Amino acid sequence: MTDRELDAAGITDPALRAAYRHCRGLNARHGRTYFLATRLLPPERRPAVHALYGFARWADDIVDSLGAGAGRRGAALAALQRSLDDGLRDGDSREAVVRALADTARRHAIDHGHFADFMTAMRSDLVVTDYASYAELRRYMHGSAAVIGLQMLPVLGTVVPRQEAEPHAAALGVAFQLTNFLRDVGEDLDRGRVYLPADLLGSHGADRGLLRWSRDTGRRDRRITAALREFEALTRGVYREAAPGLGMLDPVSRPCIRTAFVLYGGILDAVARDGYAVLHRRAVVPRRRRAAVAAAGLARVAAARLRARAAARPAGPAPRPASGTPCPPVHEEVA
Repeated sequence: MTDRELDAAGITDPALRAAYRHCRGLNARHGRTYFLATRLLPPERRPAVHALYGFARWADDIVDSLGAGAGRRGAALAALQRSLDDGLRDGDSREAVVRALADTARRHAIDHGHFADFMTAMRSDLVVTDYASYAELRRYMHGSAAVIGLQMLPVLGTVVPRQEAEPHAAALGVAFQLTNFLRDVGEDLDRGRVYLPADLLGSHGADRGLLRWSRDTGRRDRRITAALREFEALTRGVYREAAPGLGMLDPVSRPCIRTAFVLYGGILDAVARDGYAVLHRRAVVPRRRRAAVAAAGLARVAAARLRARAAARPAGPAPRPASGTPCPPVHEEVA
C-alpha cells in the first residue's frame, strides 16, 4: 500500500497502515488480474478493496493448503473465524488481514452477515468435494463469490439505490468465480475438488473419473470438451446478468470494474482459444491484451475525472458585485 493511498483514505494509525499494506501484498501476489483493475480506482478507495480481497485470499489459502490435513486446515479456519468475530466486534485484531477488514467494515458499514456467509462457504470446502447440480453450486457460490460483490458495493458506490445494484454485483462475483473454476479444473482436481456440476458432466457422458483419467494421462476426450464448452456458455450467461450493474456504479469506480469484467471475460476467450485444454494447462490472457485493456481503463479514468471536475464547476458566470465592478478572476487548481 502506498502512503498516497493510505493518506487519501485517512488511515493514519501505523499498525493499521501496516495491515493494509499486508493485504495489498496478498492482492499483488495472488490476484494479478484484479490487482491491475484495482489500480484504476481513486486512491482513497483502494485500501478497502485490498482489505476485502486480502481476507478472502487468506481464508482461501488455508482451505487450499495441500500440505496440511483436513484437521489442521479446519483448526486454522476455526481460529480465523474467532479472530474475525473478535475483530468485527472490537474493531481490531492481532491478525493483519482481520485488522484491515474490521476497519474497512466499520468505515463502509458493510453488513457483517456477508463475512459470516463467506466463512460458511470456506468451511464447506473442507468436506464437500463435488456438486450434483448447478443449483447446488450456486448455493455454495452465494457465500464464496456473490457476497464478495456485495461487500465491494459500499466501497465502490452507486448512482442508484444500493438494493437495485446488489443482484448485479452478486452476479459479477459469481461470474468471476465460475471463470476461475473453468480455468482451474485441473488444479482443483488435484486438490480433490470438482466444481463442474455432476449433472452437466453426465449430460455429455463425462464424470469425475473421466476427468481424472484425462488429467493423469494428458489425453483429450470430446465428452469432456463438450462439458467444458457448456460450462463456458453458462458462465457467459452470468456475465450477462452482471453487465447492467456496471452503469449503476459511481462513475469513478466504473473503469476498475469494467476492466475486471473484460479481463476475466478474456480468460474465457483464452480457454476456448486453447481448445478447452484446462485439464492439462492453464489458459492465460496474453500480456499485450492485458495491457490494451488496462490502457482503455486508464482512458476511462481520465474521462471520468474530467466529467467530475466539469460537474463541480459553477453552471454559469459568477455574479458581479452590486457596484457593477467585475469580480477578480478565480484561479482553479487542477489536481
